[in-house]
Amino acid sequence: MAEPATAEAADTDLIRRSLHEPEAFAVLFDRHAAALHRYAARRLGPDAAEDVVSETFLAAFEYRDRYQPLQADARPWLYGIASNVISKRWRREVARYRAYVRGGVDPAEINGGAVEDGVNTLAVNRPLVAALAGLRTADRDALLLVAWAGLTYEEVAGALEVPVGTIRSRLNRARKKVRQALEGTDHG
Repeated sequence: MAEPATAEAADTDLIRRSLHEPEAFAVLFDRHAAALHRYAARRLGPDAAEDVVSETFLAAFEYRDRYQPLQADARPWLYGIASNVISKRWRREVARYRAYVRGGVDPAEINGGAVEDGVNTLAVNRPLVAALAGLRTADRDALLLVAWAGLTYEEVAGALEVPVGTIRSRLNRARKKVRQALEGTDHG
């Protein structure tokens, strides 16, 4: 008899088990869906976040046999899939940032209700949002995976399937552009 999936089971073990016991994948969903939803909502809004999470887990389940367990935590893999889903919607993300810059409405509050952990959302200021909108998609993905998803450089590299040095370059470029945008504003 198979042992039940528990919260203590490593993500890697759950994915491996789900190949023969698909219901084991539900634990992975329960463990990570809320955090992925917050991340997607910060980027695309609460309405789109539901779709992003659904598409992310659908793709993860469909391709779970290809999972390369570099560590016990599947977050980088899941955030990588979510970033790909979001990238397909980049126009919506950039339009959202630009609408905020024009109107001053926090994108996390569009369509009602603030996103959880709103302190870390785009409510900071318009120049920051404008800077994010001006970044290349790859640079924005790297920056927001570190800033909003809390992934390490190594985890972001794994998530985006690029070398750590590439992540460092992307982050350096993104931070420089954001810093320039913020320094170019009148704070007085």
